[in-house]
Amino acid sequence: MEYLTLNNGNKIPKLGFGTFLIKGQECEDAVLNAIQTGYRLIDTAEAYGNEKEVGNAIIKSGVPREELYIVTKLNFKNYEKEDAIRTLEQSLTNLQTDYINLVLLHWPFANYYEAYRVLEDFYNQGKIKAIGVSNFNADRLIDLIHYNKIVPAANQVETNVLNQQLEANEWMKKNNVIHMGYAPFGQNKINEIFENKILKEIEGKYNKSTRQVVLRYFTQKDMIMIPKTVHINRMKENINIFDFNLNENEVREIEKLNMNKPVVGNPADPNLIESSFKW
Repeated sequence: MEYLTLNNGNKIPKLGFGTFLIKGQECEDAVLNAIQTGYRLIDTAEAYGNEKEVGNAIIKSGVPREELYIVTKLNFKNYEKEDAIRTLEQSLTNLQTDYINLVLLHWPFANYYEAYRVLEDFYNQGKIKAIGVSNFNADRLIDLIHYNKIVPAANQVETNVLNQQLEANEWMKKNNVIHMGYAPFGQNKINEIFENKILKEIEGKYNKSTRQVVLRYFTQKDMIMIPKTVHINRMKENINIFDFNLNENEVREIEKLNMNKPVVGNPADPNLIESSFKW
């Protein structure tokens, strides 16, 4: 495993395990299998409805808490101060831990300034080791930075070969914010990447899969990737990416696939915002 250093000095793995849309016993089993496979960063969210199962898996794994990096997210419906405090305390209970490594504001909707200041309070109390945001476009990120005391440690955004977030990544680097990427394979909405000629040629050269090439491309760019799967063979495949490096020409060729096209959801789309409040 390779690691990055957050702006507060804490180390974070470059590859994590995502739990979006995994519920109940399947989630507990998947997280336990992921930890046993070697994953140490586990990504969940209050809105996923599976924090308890993630917590159960963490306890059952037997891996010392300090070796695990747990990420969760605060739902925008709970951004008002008292709601945010209550929800964060519940997340600590659900995850069966006295601290969470990283907590993110899930979307730039509602009263996210109030919620961010609650995160700052929990950080200062030691209940959260790092704070950040998710789905924040560069303009919202910069504005948040300039009107709060603590610079977000990370911004988790949709990141895949069709939507590489390269311009946003430059703004994150400029402000010392780590780029975390979710939906690296487009949540099955961009299956054409698995037949892409450029990616197929690269995977053949290194005897790797398209998934491994995609994950390695982004981790080489110092982006943290959060792939999700419930299949052990895929877990092993996704984590086995640190024994090869793409050359400069291969990186340039993959960069050309970028279309700046959100696949999962554009936080600047008013239709998404309107529909989100019906969740």
